[in-house]
Amino acid sequence: MRFDVRDGLIAAGVAAILLITGLSARPAGNGAAIAGCVLLAAGGLALAWRRRFPVAVLIATGLCAVGYQTAGFDVFAVAYLVAVYAAMRAGERAATVTTSVLMLAALPLAAMASGLPATSSRGVLELAWLIAAGAAGEALRQAERRADEAERTREQSALRRAGEERLHIARELHDSLTHQISVIKLQAEVAVHLARKRGEPVPDALVAIRDAGREAARELRETLTVLRDDGDFSRYGLEHVPGLLDGVRAAGVNATLTTTGDPGALPPAVDRTGYRIVQESLTNVVRHAAAGSATVSIDYRPGSVRIRVDDDGAAGPASPQPGVGLLGMRERVTALGGTLRAEPRDEGGFTVHAELPLAGAS
Repeated sequence: MRFDVRDGLIAAGVAAILLITGLSARPAGNGAAIAGCVLLAAGGLALAWRRRFPVAVLIATGLCAVGYQTAGFDVFAVAYLVAVYAAMRAGERAATVTTSVLMLAALPLAAMASGLPATSSRGVLELAWLIAAGAAGEALRQAERRADEAERTREQSALRRAGEERLHIARELHDSLTHQISVIKLQAEVAVHLARKRGEPVPDALVAIRDAGREAARELRETLTVLRDDGDFSRYGLEHVPGLLDGVRAAGVNATLTTTGDPGALPPAVDRTGYRIVQESLTNVVRHAAAGSATVSIDYRPGSVRIRVDDDGAAGPASPQPGVGLLGMRERVTALGGTLRAEPRDEGGFTVHAELPLAGAS
């Protein structure tokens, strides 16, 4: 906990009040007066550290109060009351009660030693102020504890609602996508089977559709499992990019991968986002670019990961920007505080260049 300037100002204000009150009493003896002034100031200034060291400040202010009472300063122990409040707010009940009992016993003795009058009404007043300061500190501590508990309850409620939303999304995805993907996969498999049974050549595009259907069905099942079970997407990381390239090659595109640097332990969000960028970029290459080749480069740096996907397709400087896929990539990258550049190349084709910072990602 850093030093709070406001605590310092409060401590200086209390010290000034104690000094002004003490000097107005004008105790006899220069030595006692100097010692009393020092203790008055020290008791007030000690409050600057009441949040960091509540028990130590409690003891210090109590000793200062007994000391300046002994030196003949008939000044109410304001600093000690503030320390009692701070200690009770910090939850130091036992130390506060013990120190306060000792203070109630020591202050009358200090007054007697200095010749100051010690009356029963004064003792009752000191006790009442001690109880009030302690009760105020305890009340605020309980209020803060209830506020923290309410915040935890809100977080738990938010997590529960998020879990319910995940289940809702899983059901919607299952109802809307599973059937269609299964039909596509089944028809492609039947077509491949019939072609081979008749001894006819199987078109590469048909095989690619069958394999893509299988992969889509598998990925959808795993995604639904994650949504239902709150698991992780460990299979969707940059280390699985070679599998994406195999699918692109099966579709007739010559795809290559180049990696540099040490990946180390990437934050899961960066790992998943990098994978999805490569996946979406290669999907666009196969579906829209009419490309013959594509290159993927992944550069692992100390503070970031740089990903670049280039193709030699039909895109040119005047080609329109891609749609939903690019928007999804940009949203993922922006959420991590990274940058994304996706545009046609001057020499033809399209390029996607993303930089994902590691700091702050989880």
